[in-house]
Amino acid sequence: MYDIASTVSRVANSTYGHTRRIMPEQPWWDNLETSFHKFPDDFELDMRTEVTVDSTAAADYVLRTAGASLLGSLALPASITPRQLRRDMDNIDFYRKRATSADPTKFFKKPNSSRVDVQSSSAGFFRFKPADGRCELLSFDSPFKAVNPALRESYPKQQRNMRAVAQYWRHDDRPRPTICVIHGFMADPYWLNRKFFALPWFYQQGYDILLYTLPHHGKRQSRLSPFSGHGLFAGGLCHLNESMAHAVHDFRIFLDYLESRGAGKIGVTGISLGGYTSALLAAVEDRLHFAIPNVPVASLPDLVLEWFPMNMAIKSLLKVSGTSIREARHMLAVHSPLSYQPLIPKERLMVIAGAGDRLAPPKHARLLWDHWDRCRIHWFPGNHLLHLDKGKYLKEMAGFLRKIDFDKP
Repeated sequence: MYDIASTVSRVANSTYGHTRRIMPEQPWWDNLETSFHKFPDDFELDMRTEVTVDSTAAADYVLRTAGASLLGSLALPASITPRQLRRDMDNIDFYRKRATSADPTKFFKKPNSSRVDVQSSSAGFFRFKPADGRCELLSFDSPFKAVNPALRESYPKQQRNMRAVAQYWRHDDRPRPTICVIHGFMADPYWLNRKFFALPWFYQQGYDILLYTLPHHGKRQSRLSPFSGHGLFAGGLCHLNESMAHAVHDFRIFLDYLESRGAGKIGVTGISLGGYTSALLAAVEDRLHFAIPNVPVASLPDLVLEWFPMNMAIKSLLKVSGTSIREARHMLAVHSPLSYQPLIPKERLMVIAGAGDRLAPPKHARLLWDHWDRCRIHWFPGNHLLHLDKGKYLKEMAGFLRKIDFDKP
């Protein structure tokens, strides 16, 4: 039963999604309605909150259009050339079969960390400077090899992407429970995530912090990339699938490193694409003590069908190629958190979402929440970037961590 107490006080139960199931039977890519991207994102709100939510949603439409234009003009063209499409179609069945298996171990191989040299260096002048600890930059040469043998030669050609990086805040006295944070698409700067997630506040509560950089972002992006994250979507469908496998692979090596340093409990949270990744990790890595995806995406194909003007090119491509939305979902389902059951107990899962979010619309958070057997969920009256009443959910996160005994060594 939906727990109304788990929401922000100004966002009440929605008109749909909490009273009926929207997560279909597996395989979800076939059984989820093809019109899912058209589902409404309405809530039952008082007048003041409705005005707030609608105004923040309007701001998201502007940002979404700008982002879609950027992706559509600078990343998508490289992914839909005739040559690239032929390559993808020749190899895409490899990924469909692994998604159909519903077994994450078929695609997300456990890395061998024994020969990985994790190096520590200065995190820069603008790093977090705790009085009782240190902030350092961790990095290693990633031993990741494309899961699909057909991409093992081409994928590592972006050499900077093969150097994994993360910023690590640790207390001097002893290893602490560690919160891992995964940034959103194009939003990798450590200072930005430090401020957005109020990470110094969590550090002061006794937690160590690891800020993980996703493939093709920040220091991992190609020198010729026009923006951070460009390489994620500029190499075609198979490249995108491998990039998500790479994201999980390198994160697990950092997880091994944290354990080797004595961190007894480790959890993960992330925003947007980082929320998608943290939800995926909940189905891959049973060592995680919790997962808290924030404004997460659940299905990338359904998401881009809402992103004007890029969606016009996507719809045209699907029509010309005779590809249905169900088939498009299946092509990318290998890294959707909807394809697998979480390994983390329901009591240690939580979803945070914005009622006015139109970059990762509420329907995606609802779908993931439904898939996760309606775990704890928290709605705030804001959009993708403007998280109004953020202090409330940060305090609720802190209370949630105490409730699951994450604060205890």
